[in-house]
Formats: sequence, C-alpha cells, structure tokens
Amino acid sequence: MYQISVQTYFAAAHFLRHYRGKCENLHGHNWKVEVTVAASALDKAGMAIDFSVLKEKVHSVIEPFDHSNLNESSYFSDLNPSSENIAALIFKLLTHELQSSEVTLTKVSVWESESSVATYIP
Repeated sequence: MYQISVQTYFAAAHFLRHYRGKCENLHGHNWKVEVTVAASALDKAGMAIDFSVLKEKVHSVIEPFDHSNLNESSYFSDLNPSSENIAALIFKLLTHELQSSEVTLTKVSVWESESSVATYIP
C-alpha cells in the first residue's frame, strides 16, 4: 500500500455557535489542510497519483472557502464550522472529486493553528 499526502493552506474567518468562549466571536485562521490518499498499485510512471493532480483537486475543493467567513457558506448554514466539521466536509467533497482516480482518500487533517489539528478518518 502506498500513501500520498499533500498540504495546502487557506485563510478564513469563522465563529462557533453553541459555544462559550473566545471562539464564539468572529475570528480568523490560516488553516492548514493535509490530504492523504492510498493506492495498492502504481501507474506506468511509478506513481499512485501525480502530486500536482492531487493538489489541483484539493485546491478546487477549498478555494471557495479562502478569504471568506465560513459561517456564511451554505455548507455551514446548519453545521458549525469547527475544525472537525471542516475536515469531514473536505473529505466528503474531495471523495467526489477523486471518483475517477485509482487512489482512495484515507484522511483529511485541518490545523487551525500550529498546535491544534483535527483529523477525519471514515
């Protein structure tokens, strides 16, 4: 089994509903996203997936969130934009993007700071 991971970033604001503390107020993060896929075989070029292809697919999923207020996104109209929910949503959206690929999405991690990360693994 081969695992391939890429990382990217986006900047966005959010606030947490049903929460008491600083995060109930509008604030922003430079979110770091790491996506990991797996493959049991390599192609003729010796790759599970081209890094640039994976990065492009990840970018297409997170681009609408960049420089936005996540609470204003339709995805988060009823869902709190916590790091955990953001990771799960990116996983769901990226699964659709990778349908025609030979790799399987295995996990998505989202950092809201250098020391705080949430990972979604189905």
